[in-house]
Amino acid sequence: MNRGGFLKLGTMAAFSPLVAKVNAAGRTAKPTDRALLQRLIAANDRRAASVLETVGAGNLRFSRMIAYDIAVLAAAYAVPGGSYYHSDKVVASARTLVDFLQKAQQEDGTVNVGNLESPPDTAFVIEILCPVVFILKKESRKDVQLLLLQLQKVIVKAGQALVTGGVHTPNHRWVVCSALSYINALYPDVKYQQRIEDWLGEGVFLDADGHFAERSGIYSAVIDTALINIARFTNQPELYEPVRRNLAMYYYYMEPNGDLVTNDSRRQDQYQVFAKSAAIFYLQYRYMAVHDKDGRFAAVTKFIENTAGFEEEVLPLSLFHFLENTVLQETLPTAAPLPVAYEKLFPTSRLLRIKRNAVSVTLFGGADLPLLVASGRSNAPDFFSYRKGDAILKYLRLSAAFFNTGYFYSDSLEQKGNEYILHRKLEVPYYQPLPKEQRNAAGNYKLTPSVDGRFWNKMDFPDRPVSNVKILDTTVRLSADNGAPALHFDIKGMKDVAVTIELCFKEGAGLLGVTAAGNDNYFPEQGTAEYRSGTDRIRFGPGIAAHRQISNLEGEQYSTHFGTLRTNGMHVYLTGITPFSHTLQFS
Repeated sequence: MNRGGFLKLGTMAAFSPLVAKVNAAGRTAKPTDRALLQRLIAANDRRAASVLETVGAGNLRFSRMIAYDIAVLAAAYAVPGGSYYHSDKVVASARTLVDFLQKAQQEDGTVNVGNLESPPDTAFVIEILCPVVFILKKESRKDVQLLLLQLQKVIVKAGQALVTGGVHTPNHRWVVCSALSYINALYPDVKYQQRIEDWLGEGVFLDADGHFAERSGIYSAVIDTALINIARFTNQPELYEPVRRNLAMYYYYMEPNGDLVTNDSRRQDQYQVFAKSAAIFYLQYRYMAVHDKDGRFAAVTKFIENTAGFEEEVLPLSLFHFLENTVLQETLPTAAPLPVAYEKLFPTSRLLRIKRNAVSVTLFGGADLPLLVASGRSNAPDFFSYRKGDAILKYLRLSAAFFNTGYFYSDSLEQKGNEYILHRKLEVPYYQPLPKEQRNAAGNYKLTPSVDGRFWNKMDFPDRPVSNVKILDTTVRLSADNGAPALHFDIKGMKDVAVTIELCFKEGAGLLGVTAAGNDNYFPEQGTAEYRSGTDRIRFGPGIAAHRQISNLEGEQYSTHFGTLRTNGMHVYLTGITPFSHTLQFS
């Protein structure tokens, strides 16, 4: 249902069984999911109670959550059957929050949320505030109308910043367009539409597998939301197509408990194994399931409803979305069966997902090389993970004490027969004198990176002959018969190089068959070790412990600045010396 249909329907019609539900064209509206709506109302009431307490205590700190708090109160006020329906206290607290927000707004209409005077961060706030106006627009009470006038000033002022302001990252363009489409629907002005078309003129990038440019679950959810809003407010249904393709892909990134795979992300979530759950996609899957009558998306929607993330992330902060966009209220189409056993390779990001019911395997070989530590590049060294129910190997990494080059990053991920292969050949040279024609008496040469990329110096490395080249050739092969993966390590080239395989299991469980080394570090001396979480277990081995070098595994790019990539968890180390050949079996 579009905005006009919602305004004619009204919140009473949406929630009261006594009122006939008709849309703008006069057709009977679709049946609603009343059980879900009651859960949303109850969760919103609990959240509203917390907001009212915070506002009453004067404990306000500006962030995007101020906009969410206003939206929660608006939904609590507007929805029949809720504890705060038409509550004077709710209106008064909402006014306090809008006053606070208005004072935080800069002269140019922007807000400071992490970034200073930021148009895109302002857009994120506006995406939440505009539904408040839709929800309350039909309310006739004077104090509510005053609240709406105050919100209009904030929104229109922000709109000017979004019409002229810039962005930082790919997803920001579409968030700005989403906010402008909301503003234009409320307070029409041709300048909003022109700015939207200007940004859309750049094109929405989506690769062959369904990734947006940032390859991030967090920002894919952001972009899907934005494109849905732009499509429904500006009547551009072609913008649903990248959303469909992205959502179709992301089901394969969901673990059985709702965690999202993050290995191939180019943003901050690549280092956060449990950064977000599939719940961040809930509203998008639900909308597209109803809009397209898509049974696959309906099934994913129901899957998310049964994860912990749904209770924690969706229910408390979604009622206002359901009130503004009543498509979300409609009963889902019949769910189609989802694949629970598959072997899916994503060539564009070189990520492999294997799933056998509650068992899942992830293999990754698509870091952005040459390695640079920067947001916007894939640089996480986590190339393997394994799960059996609640038993979770968060990641596996490989490092070698080879001129402090650090963790292994594969050049590729290839499939050969029943195996998947990661490979990289490192060549570290020594440098000869510059050719005479390249020299200068002052010794002032170009500041350049070393050939192996480990460091920079004023030595004009590209023009120097090299010698004494040392080689480390690493191959990792994955075989995964019947959900029991095996990693075959083969490292050759320079001899007597210390090799460390690092396994990080989820903290708070038990390990058997290992020797503790302090600080959550363990060595499986020989044979098979076991990780247990509840009734689930992962067996792995055989162990090998040829040395105890388990610090400074990151390499020179990190250690020079005292950085570390170590995470929380139970760290198990297998160690060897080159030439190194070892098979690590999981079951």
